[in-house]
Amino acid sequence: MKISWIAVALLLGFFLFTGTAPASEGGANPREGIPFGVMDKELMAKIYSGNERFRYDVSYTGGLKLGELYLSVEAAEDIKNGYVIHARVTTDNGMFSKIYPIDDVHVTKVRGPKRLPYHYEIWQKEGYNYESHRVFRFRQNKGLILYQHNDKPVEVFNVKMPIQNEFSSFFSSRLMDFVPGQPFLVPTFADEKRNEVVVMVRGREVVKKTILGDVDTMVVEPIMEFSGLYDKRGDTVIWYSDDECRVPVKVNSKLVLGSLTATLVSYHNPACPEYDGAMLEKYRKEAEIFADER
Repeated sequence: MKISWIAVALLLGFFLFTGTAPASEGGANPREGIPFGVMDKELMAKIYSGNERFRYDVSYTGGLKLGELYLSVEAAEDIKNGYVIHARVTTDNGMFSKIYPIDDVHVTKVRGPKRLPYHYEIWQKEGYNYESHRVFRFRQNKGLILYQHNDKPVEVFNVKMPIQNEFSSFFSSRLMDFVPGQPFLVPTFADEKRNEVVVMVRGREVVKKTILGDVDTMVVEPIMEFSGLYDKRGDTVIWYSDDECRVPVKVNSKLVLGSLTATLVSYHNPACPEYDGAMLEKYRKEAEIFADER
């Protein structure tokens, strides 16, 4: 699988990262005794409002911008088919846009009360000559995942269900009850197998000078033992607003040298009116200029 380290940097990942499993003594299972996360239904209406959009600037240590990450959750045209999680990773407006352009698109379709994935599709365009198309079809009721890469034969994986994929894991984790010091598990399909991701809730912290103002946040650290689509080694921490919107205002990922930070620069969700329309000023001006030109 050909994946550039730049794409790794841009995706950061929310749930597309790798951490180190908690240390254990005597070969004990580090996940023993940790419960599976339980979704808070009261959060569902805001987090799965069907009209939520995020934009992040991704930068390296010192503020060097590498690119941008766009995320959105929209209701499917047929509501019976649930919701569509759309992500785009690009080097547009970053220092590598001319050297090594990247434009990767990820689409996850989820449905049901647990918002489980049934279709995951990836289009990768990296550099000047690499393109890839991947499709995952989840058969949650049969314990099967069908996978196809470009025109290669379909592969079938037998997996214990229910299970999330790397993007639906992120959104489902936002729905969990965050209690400092009380970790929970989120089963996630990656590296061709089921992985029980430990999500550590580290505590509370005020993040200052965000586009939402000074924000009271919950600090969360997912811990994994898999590489995911984008093979990256390091610890990743997410800062969620400590309220019913659970807006991820910042993501930081440590690398061997330095770190990467995804900073929220635009947010849209009418279900969270106190935050809806928040935007970094320079992007607001760009939008106004674009509107005037039209």
